Amino acid sequence: MKEPLSKQLKELLAEVQNRLKAWTKEVYLFLSSLFFLKNFAAMVGVIILLFFFTSWWMQCFTRHGESIQVDNFVGMRLAKAKKIAKPKHFKLQVLDSTWLEGKPPGLILLQTPKPLSRVKEHRTIYLTVTKQQPDLIRLPELSESSYDYLQYSKKLKRKNIKTKVRGRIFDRRQAINTILYLYFGDKKITDRDIKEGVKIPMGSELEFVITEKTSLTVEIPPLVCKRYDAVEFLISSSNLNLGTVHEDASVTNRATAYVWKQVPAYSATRNIPMGQKIELYLTQSRPEGCPVEDSNF
Repeated sequence: MKEPLSKQLKELLAEVQNRLKAWTKEVYLFLSSLFFLKNFAAMVGVIILLFFFTSWWMQCFTRHGESIQVDNFVGMRLAKAKKIAKPKHFKLQVLDSTWLEGKPPGLILLQTPKPLSRVKEHRTIYLTVTKQQPDLIRLPELSESSYDYLQYSKKLKRKNIKTKVRGRIFDRRQAINTILYLYFGDKKITDRDIKEGVKIPMGSELEFVITEKTSLTVEIPPLVCKRYDAVEFLISSSNLNLGTVHEDASVTNRATAYVWKQVPAYSATRNIPMGQKIELYLTQSRPEGCPVEDSNF
């Protein structure tokens, strides 16, 4: 039984081998035929042409390897920058805006890509420009520690708000430089207003009225009807200075002449800054209506 099986297997292998040789020969004859070679060459040519056409088209479309330099738009007005960018097919897009005191609106502050860098045409240039109107800033609330003018003004400075002292009021009960109230223009702003919410434009100036421990103002002394020699003493003892002295035609002796007018005029309710000058008008005779007891003082 073993011998017939072995013989059949050999015959089967021989047949497969013959068929494989025949198929290989047919393939070889086909591949080496003029018909195949012409068609194969045509196909390769088409592929090569497609490859070069595609490469050329992509290069034209994307401008592969080509770049142009970005202009420096910083410091330029937006309208002018658009005119310069148009021939190069750049697209300008405002990404952010901010307000700067003293700067006109539409002024370019930053750009991306950076100036003088190289990019392709039709690239979008992102810009940061100045605003037309300043942002409104809410004033920080006054707290126990922030009633101090110096501390509060530092907070406002960080928010781009300017400050100045408009006036000082003598107050022994509170610490020096304590904020009493403030002004935005002619509008008075109190602590209550700030708590309710007060907004002012960035870059504005606030004026503060604060406390002081030593009074820098003095009362205006009454000088009319007094003699010039007495008036000199009163002015210096009141921490004031003598200003211009006007004499009429009757004055022959300034020391004994009388004051008939003073500037600023006497007021029981008004104080003036220490060191201010008092302007005097003199006449030789005692003015009418002056009491006799005032003749020597």
